[in-house]
Amino acid sequence: MKKKFALVDCNNFYASCERIFNPKLENKPVVVLSNNDGCVIARSNEAKALGIKMGTPAFQIKNIIEKNNVNVFSSNYALYGDISQRVMNSLSKFAPKIEVYSIDEAFLDFSGITDDIFKDYGYVIRKKIKQWTGIPVSVGIAHTKTLAKIANHIAKKNPKYNGVFDMTEFSDIDEILKNFPVDDIWGVGRKYSKLLMSKNIKTALDLKNTDDKWARKNMTVMGQRTVFELRNIPCFSINTIPADKKNILVSRSFGKPLTSYADIEQALTTHITRIGEKLRKQKSCAQAVTVFIMTNSFAKTPQYFNAKTIQLPVATNNTPELIHYSVIALRMIFRKGYSYKKTGVIATDIIPENAIQTNFWDKVDRKKYNDLMKTLDKINFSLGRDKVKYAIQGTKKRWKLRQEKLSPCYTTRWNDLLKIDMDKK
Repeated sequence: MKKKFALVDCNNFYASCERIFNPKLENKPVVVLSNNDGCVIARSNEAKALGIKMGTPAFQIKNIIEKNNVNVFSSNYALYGDISQRVMNSLSKFAPKIEVYSIDEAFLDFSGITDDIFKDYGYVIRKKIKQWTGIPVSVGIAHTKTLAKIANHIAKKNPKYNGVFDMTEFSDIDEILKNFPVDDIWGVGRKYSKLLMSKNIKTALDLKNTDDKWARKNMTVMGQRTVFELRNIPCFSINTIPADKKNILVSRSFGKPLTSYADIEQALTTHITRIGEKLRKQKSCAQAVTVFIMTNSFAKTPQYFNAKTIQLPVATNNTPELIHYSVIALRMIFRKGYSYKKTGVIATDIIPENAIQTNFWDKVDRKKYNDLMKTLDKINFSLGRDKVKYAIQGTKKRWKLRQEKLSPCYTTRWNDLLKIDMDKK
């Protein structure tokens, strides 16, 4: 029996999240901006129709926004993350195995489902996810994950399929692949796209018919597997357990340029607190941290960038310890006289927490700190992020992101719960 996969992808996810609790936005142009309300990172179909492109700086489309009454929102990642979790939980009811591929995409294992109901089942999924979460989705069905990606693209772009495209209905898929650009294939990045185009491999069909040895030599084993998947030969299975991250980066641009060391330190220690939480969540420890600071390369002011890596004496996910060494690194690279735009920290050389190599001279009471971290995580998870935090993080947050058009966190903050006046007509 051939394997069968479905890729379920949320349509215009961030924009769709903004519409859930504000029905007046239906059929209206909506855009969501990046950190500090900089560039467009999500668009509704109506906004796309106005010619608004992804990545366009908000100030460049000010006239389009005003002329067409475009609804603009600051990115609200707390809301988007919670809605994503609801979508994924709902999708898990439709298949024995599910792989959460990104915040708005998931692969489903359809192997146990009868062939003749594939398409109907796809429409059921689409209807139920919209009903249960308010998010519209598209469903692509195929015998491999790579082809399911292509099928989903077709389902989303071609209105005649009403959001569901089943490639398993076709005995010969070459007619589909010959019209699909090679640079849109899952796993073909910018580097390989340029290589393939230089060899006159322009479509998915061209890549499917590529010589196996050439593909392996020039695109590694992963590229060769992509070629096999285009031939309806499954090479990628459903991965139900996400791989632990090997590096963790947390950084944010400041809402305004900063010159004070104290302000930058507060931002950095907040970032390292997030890293500690992420490490503990995946039961890992970092063996090194890299801290960087930078000015705004677009501003007509003195420019400066620097970074410092510190190897930790013992791998850790203990936030106070991570803060200690990160602050040491920041003090080594901070220079007065500059207007800084961004700071960040990268946790590297990450290993499982049960594989730590101890140090004979280590004097840290690790059991005590592990118990403390578990308690703090439990409090902040139940009562809200940073309900209990470290004094070094400060309270004024002069570095905070600019979010002038932020919508309420309807599902993650008690004060933002939707209020309905039942007496109002």
